[in-house]
Amino acid sequence: MNSVRASFHESRSSFISPDTPIVFVVDDDISVRESLEALIRFAGWQPQTFASAQEFLSRPRVFVPSCLVLDVTLPDLNGLDLQKRIATERIDMPIIFITGHGDVPMTVRAMKAGAVEFLTKPYGDEVLLSAIKQAIECSHAALRRDVAMRSIRDSYASLSRRERQVMALVVRGLLNKQAGRELGISEITVKAHRGRVMQKMRASSFADLVKMAATLLPTAD
Repeated sequence: MNSVRASFHESRSSFISPDTPIVFVVDDDISVRESLEALIRFAGWQPQTFASAQEFLSRPRVFVPSCLVLDVTLPDLNGLDLQKRIATERIDMPIIFITGHGDVPMTVRAMKAGAVEFLTKPYGDEVLLSAIKQAIECSHAALRRDVAMRSIRDSYASLSRRERQVMALVVRGLLNKQAGRELGISEITVKAHRGRVMQKMRASSFADLVKMAATLLPTAD
């Protein structure tokens, strides 16, 4: 661990801000938790350790880049079951599994469920830190997508019913005249609604609006 710490010394600050990525650790072995906490903190991330899955689940969700270093064998809910429970609600928190006795079926199950890495003890510090770095980058990307999607949904919610109808028709490729016939309104009125849709959706181009609609309209009211 000393060689790894030395390699990080030049590039990591000892100051940790509230926006610093969090690395959660769930392991019932206190020596493992303490060792990982020291390594993670020295690497410049925020470590938060838990002795059980239930203890981790009681911790409120965070909205900063994060990942979970998770032991497979735990005293209550095991690691694979914890992964299954949080898979849909915490997609911005990639999971790195660690275990002292892994096998191929266990590894396959974890990776199919979305784990970014499955490490068997003993593993090198460099291997774990590399996996954490990759997981944090994935978390950054997931949070950015979530922010973008929420912005699109908020913009769509600001549209009037007629504006939504116009948007749905024009992104399907209908001309203003065709959309007007479909809705029983004039071409000029369609054009005015279309302009407001572009403005409210903050679309930089019609192609941009079509991309937004592709992610939004299948689930929109």
